[in-house]
Amino acid sequence: MLVFAVTTLDRVQKIPKEIWLTLLIAIAVIVLGVIIFRKLQGANKIWLTIIGAVVVMIVGFQWIYERSEPKFLTPYVDKIAPFFPSKIDYNKNQQKGPKM
Repeated sequence: MLVFAVTTLDRVQKIPKEIWLTLLIAIAVIVLGVIIFRKLQGANKIWLTIIGAVVVMIVGFQWIYERSEPKFLTPYVDKIAPFFPSKIDYNKNQQKGPKM
């Protein structure tokens, strides 16, 4: 059994520090999310809905403009992206120059 403990300890020590930092940040975000959720349970549901909708819209419009959405959402964003401005279209218009 001591052999297994030593090899496991060696493996854990070889893991880069960036991974540990990312794991620590992820755990902190989850804990913070749970704390915020518990505090907001007593709040007015209308305000929570409005704030949630604004956050979702800001993130959604940012994804559409930058085209930086997660891969699994790309088919849905492809359908609604033509209705909104995007960075690609803006850059194309800037390269053409002003119309006279």
